[in-house]
Amino acid sequence: MKKIPVISCAFMVAVMAVASCSNKKPGINYMPDMAYSRAYETNSENDIFPDKQTNRTPVEGTITRDQLLPFRIEKDGGSDTTNFAKARMVQNPLRTLNAADLKEAERLYLIYCGICHGPKLDGNGPLWKDGDGPFPAAPKNLLDPTIVSQGDGQIFYTITYGKNMMGSYASQLNPKQRWMVIDYIREKQGVKKTTTTAAADSSSTVK
Repeated sequence: MKKIPVISCAFMVAVMAVASCSNKKPGINYMPDMAYSRAYETNSENDIFPDKQTNRTPVEGTITRDQLLPFRIEKDGGSDTTNFAKARMVQNPLRTLNAADLKEAERLYLIYCGICHGPKLDGNGPLWKDGDGPFPAAPKNLLDPTIVSQGDGQIFYTITYGKNMMGSYASQLNPKQRWMVIDYIREKQGVKKTTTTAAADSSSTVK
């Protein structure tokens, strides 16, 4: 007889537990708009904006998570070299490349740079070919101490805008690929990369 109340209590506890679990009400939402966001079709009207457009361009000055910060140093005009000198302070934003990325950087270099500067970076590419190529003068030797001593940002500047007889490669290589090629060049130059989180940015833009 004494076991009946114990069984009844256990049964009641089980019922209450099940009942409490079946209650799907989350309680009070302090900010319901954050919990239940409104979904808009891509081309539907949106009353939030005055123009009723749902498709929005990114906010000016913002970038996506996977995008590098912009290179804000502009091209020098005429014989001025102020901005090129300023680019020396810009560091390569990419972390040390892994084997796969370095292989891709080598591929990009051989396609876009090796034809002039040579696969060995000595300036003896197919277009010079020890003086037998179509170029009247040898391209820059990237192993020359004057090139090795340049900052990563200055090499990026040269690839982006061109310099002297070299034209711009901005249309062939996107910013990340340019930095990858620079990493490859540095590896071949024997220059130890300084690990940094600095981005390809400049606090002041020269107009």
